[in-house]
Order: sequence, then C-alpha cells, then structure tokens
Amino acid sequence: MKNIADIAAGDHISEKDKLKFQSSILSLSGALVCLVAGLIYGRIFPAQDIIRVIIYLAGISIIGIPMLVTAVRGLISKNMKYAMEILVSIAMIISTLSGEFLLAILIPVILTFVHFLEEKSIMGGRDAIEGLKTMQAQNAIALKDGKEIEVDAKELKTGDIIIIKPGMSLPVDGEVIFGTSSIDQKSLTGESIPKIVEVDDPVFAGTINIDGNIKVRVTKEYADTSFQKIVKLLEDSEHIQIPDTKIVDKFVFYYIPLTLVTALLVWLFTQNITRAIAILVASCPCGHLLINSAPMIAVLAAATKKGILIKNSSFVEHLSETDYLIFDKTGTITNGILEACSFHLDNACDFNELVMTASCVAHASLHPISKSIVSLCEKKDIERDYEIKEHIGKGLEGKKGDDVIYLGSYNWIRSLGFNVSGKYEDEGTCDWVVKNGKIFGCIVFKDTPRDDAAQTVSQLKKLGVSKTCLLTGDHFQSAKKIQDAVGIDEMWCELLPEQKLEHVEKMMKSHKVTVIGDGINDALALSQAHVGIAMGAMGSDTAIQSADIALMNNNLSNIPYVIKLAQKTKDIIYQNIVLAFSISIVMIFLAGAGIVTPIGGAFLHNIGAFVVLINSGRIMSGNETENPLVRN
Repeated sequence: MKNIADIAAGDHISEKDKLKFQSSILSLSGALVCLVAGLIYGRIFPAQDIIRVIIYLAGISIIGIPMLVTAVRGLISKNMKYAMEILVSIAMIISTLSGEFLLAILIPVILTFVHFLEEKSIMGGRDAIEGLKTMQAQNAIALKDGKEIEVDAKELKTGDIIIIKPGMSLPVDGEVIFGTSSIDQKSLTGESIPKIVEVDDPVFAGTINIDGNIKVRVTKEYADTSFQKIVKLLEDSEHIQIPDTKIVDKFVFYYIPLTLVTALLVWLFTQNITRAIAILVASCPCGHLLINSAPMIAVLAAATKKGILIKNSSFVEHLSETDYLIFDKTGTITNGILEACSFHLDNACDFNELVMTASCVAHASLHPISKSIVSLCEKKDIERDYEIKEHIGKGLEGKKGDDVIYLGSYNWIRSLGFNVSGKYEDEGTCDWVVKNGKIFGCIVFKDTPRDDAAQTVSQLKKLGVSKTCLLTGDHFQSAKKIQDAVGIDEMWCELLPEQKLEHVEKMMKSHKVTVIGDGINDALALSQAHVGIAMGAMGSDTAIQSADIALMNNNLSNIPYVIKLAQKTKDIIYQNIVLAFSISIVMIFLAGAGIVTPIGGAFLHNIGAFVVLINSGRIMSGNETENPLVRN
C-alpha cells in the first residue's frame, strides 16, 4: 500500500509538462543538427564561411530564441526565477557578436540538456498529486434491487449502498452498515496498524479493505470526500512561499547586475572575452532558486508519510519559533472517548428514553460526546429525520414538526431559559437533554488524558515552548484534573468558542502562538493563531479548512515531531543560502581566473543546485525526521 508521498515515483505527466519536454527535445535536436551540419560543411567547404555562419545562426536561433523570450519576460516582470535564462542569453549574444558561434550554440544546448534531465528527475515530485488521485477507486460495486452492479464511482449518491470486498480500495466516504473488516488507512494517516471497523463506523475514500466483506452506506459523494479535500490541500501546498527568506529574492535581484559588472571588469582587465562569457555561464544561480523550494518539497514528503498535511508557510515562519502552545481538551489532550459514568433523570421515564432522545440529534455531530451518546443506543434504531443545527461549543438543536430537542452543556441549556441543576458538574462532563420544553435529564461523561500527553508536553518544553495552556468549555473540576495529570502550565475553563478566540488574540500580541484542536469547537482559534494544528482531521471538513496543519491521525507525539521538523527546515534553508552564494562566488572567481571555461561553466554551474538538493534531502533522512518521542 503506497503512502501519499510514495507516489512521487509515478509516471503520470501533465499535458503542460509533456509539451514542455517535447519543445525542449525539438529545440535541442534542431540546434544539434545545425551544429553538426555547420561543422561538416566547414570541413568540406572551408572557404565558404557565409553558408557555415548562416547554418550556425539558424542553430543559435532555434535553441536561443525561446530562451531569449523567457529572459525578456523575466526582465519585464522582474521575476528572478528566470535569472539563468537572462545570464545565458547575454552570454549567447556576446558569443555571437564576437564570432564564437560554436560557443553560442553549445552553451544553451548544454544548459537545456542538463536542465531537461533535472526537470525529468524531479517530475515525480511534481507529479505526486496525479499519482495520489489514482488511489481513490474509480469504480464501485453498488447494491441495487438486491443485485451487485459495477458503476462509476462518480455517479454514487448519498445514501447508496456499495459492497467493498477484500483488497478493494474505497471510492467514497461512508459508514459500515454490515460486516466487520480491517481497513488499511496508512495512505491517509501514516498509521501502519490497520483499523478494525464494524457497523456504524466511518470509512474513507483512498483506504484499502484488507480481509472482510462489508456493506457501506455512502455519506459523501466522490467529489466531496475527505480524500478529494486532501488532494486539493496538497495542490494548494505546491504554492507555499516562505516570506522569511525574501532576502534571497532581493539578493538574486542584485545578483544579475553584479555578475554583469564582474564580467565586464574581467573583460576590460584581461581583454579576454571568453573569460567574461565563462563568468556569465558559471554564475547561473540555479542553486539560489532551490533554496526555498527544495526544503519545502522534502518537508512535505516527510510530513505526508506520517499523515501530516502542511497547508502554508506558517509552518516554517512561526512554528519553529512557537513559545506559547494552546491545547483544546476533549479529543486533543484527552482520548476523546467519553464513557458515561452516571445519569440523572427528570422527565425521562428511564435511561433508555433519555439516551434515545439525545441520539436523535447526536448522530449528526462529530463531537466526541455525541459519538459516545450514539454508542449507548446499543444498535437500536435512531430517529434520523430531525432537522439539526449545531451550535458550535454549545450543543445541538433538532426540529421535526412541533418537536424540538436540545442537547448541550449546562451553561447553554440555562441560557435558553431552562432551570437545570449545576450540582452534577463535579462528577464529570454533563450534557443535558430537553424535549418540547421539558428537561429529560443529563448524562455525565468522563474522559482520560492520552497515554503520551504528559510526555508530549515535556518534550515540547525541551523544544523551546516556554508555556503551555489548556482551553476548554468544560467546568473547572474536570479541566483541572486533566491539567494536573498532563503537566500543562495554564488552564482556562468554561469558555465558548469566541472566548477561546479572544484568549488566542490576546496571547498573540506577545507570543508566537500555536493552537492544537480537533477543529470542531475550536475552528475560530485554529484559524486565527499564528499556527493552527488540527488533530484527527480525516473526515472533518472543518478541521482541514480551518487549520494550517492537519494531522490525519490522533497521534499526539506528532506535535513535537512537526515542531522539530519546522526548526530543522528553517536551519536547512539558511544553510542553503550560505552554500548557494558561496559556490556562486567560487565559480565566478574560477571563471574570471580562466580555470573554468564557458563549456565547463555550463556543466559546473549546477554544483550549487546539487549541493542545495543534497542538503535539503537531509530532511528526509532518518536522523532528521526521527520522532523525538520514540528514540532509543
């Protein structure tokens, strides 16, 4: 089973890239034909220089005009990613005017050939997304009128029933309605251990059914699956920019005039035009243009292997400098598997009526309390025809005809005008049930901190996080127990989402703030913080949309891992700056001294790019990406 990042070795090539390669091959072939024809003609007819020059000029035009057009475009737009084309075009023009026709052809031919190979070698990385799309099955076995029919997965509608046999990839998101199986979710979460699913469990597109036959009810159509949202997220991440390294762009902007002046001075002092040309060719800043992009490609690949999706440059900008880290409680620092420890009845006849009434609205929510309530129904049929509205951070409201159900926290139910008692709050997290104006009672839940929570908090402090904070909507006693058990510095409780946001905004004035949550009750805080990290984002549209980084699994140890990854990426970027510019200076010196020829420069100018790529590749190595919580 391939991981998202492992698709990088695929053979999928976009039409744009095909045209680019075809154009490169044609121009190379045409120039080489002219070069060989000119040499042969000059050997056979040495006295007819004009014809030979015309043949050479044809070759220069074939290979040089596209490069010259690109160079002019770069000058007009002041886009320094075309610095190589600008310098080579100038070298080509000087060579032509000075009568060095062979040099004028060979320089762009060698550069085009070398960069053709370079583009071909990294095409896998650019093409990873196309390969990723193939992981989502295009066909499905639908169950219609008791018959199994193969259909196009894109034609499936919400509510359709599909059959997933062993070895099949899931085409859409859904919930299991029959059978038990093991699902390989490594492609999305990075977890190597398959997940056991049974009736009512969610399953996701792009995962693999390992052993059992299961029937799945479609909950999201093909284009709306979590898998497709991840693909879109990765497409957006291709355009990640790192504002902290704008110094590189500024330097490259002055680099061309500096190189031209250096070449001119060498020409004036040595009276050797070949050395000036060599400087222009050898100084092509290929390594400079990879300073940012190469580390980001490496870090995206390393992160996706662990089910970590990075959406923007805040990963490097702010996460590496985070000194104030905020945790949500339920489902983030705790397991999020709330167990009913007690209940209290008012107008409900018994516990069964209380739970069945609550489940009428709870089934529509992803909140851990809602999931726990549904699990209490013991496979009994739940009424699913209520029109439900979720009040984030407060509770759920369901309407069906004249029936109205409220399910929510003590504070919210009181704010609606119902006289509920607060004496049960010390027992745990309470959710109250109200139907048609009558208080049915409450269910009390208890949650436990994750096994690795305390160790994670300790590791974060070693990585430079000076203060940790717990923000929760729960009451004081429940939140205090979690804070003490995990070792978090600060705790603020009984907060609504907007109050969490206010606290984040306040802390951002004096700290680099990272917020970690599940994206359900804390979407506002996640989106506002310097960095928002959503835990267990698979299947949660809100989490993927609101956070800067989405963890597709619930592995809390990925938090210090991703911070360490950000710190390492930043170090690599600054190392690349030093390496790239140092190599360029050395190459200019060697070319000016006559040690490096123009032809040699056409090959050797790539040293900077290879050094930057090798250095950036250290991010992918085992020592650089080792999870800090699992060291021996």
